[in-house]
Amino acid sequence: MEVSSKITKETMTNRYGDSFVFTLLEDGNIQWSGDFQFIRIGYPNEYTQAFFEYVRYTGREINLEQFKELVHAYDEEKKEYVVDRKYRELVTSRTGVINMVDPSGGPYLTEGMKIMGKTIKEFKPNKEGYLIITQ
Repeated sequence: MEVSSKITKETMTNRYGDSFVFTLLEDGNIQWSGDFQFIRIGYPNEYTQAFFEYVRYTGREINLEQFKELVHAYDEEKKEYVVDRKYRELVTSRTGVINMVDPSGGPYLTEGMKIMGKTIKEFKPNKEGYLIITQ
């Protein structure tokens, strides 16, 4: 007896007429295929070093999530960031993880967005384009 699985595919055409195909795979991830010659990609921030330096130097008892908010906080009245620049400069990019892909003309996709009923976690480049890793 042969068991066949239903493959779900969706095609999207961007504003430049480029077609992108999204194929839902059996493991729940999505293969994104198309022309990725001109794209922007993004990497998530790495806050660990900046956080530890901030806590060590200031003695403040905050958690990492609070620090992530604080390090980017801007005081509109004073026209300055709340936290010293040296801590913002210690925030780096995790270049081993791609969390945003934006081909010229779209579609812009980033972690946390939903596609084909799945929530995007990250992207892995492959020969067809990108494997969208879902949660």
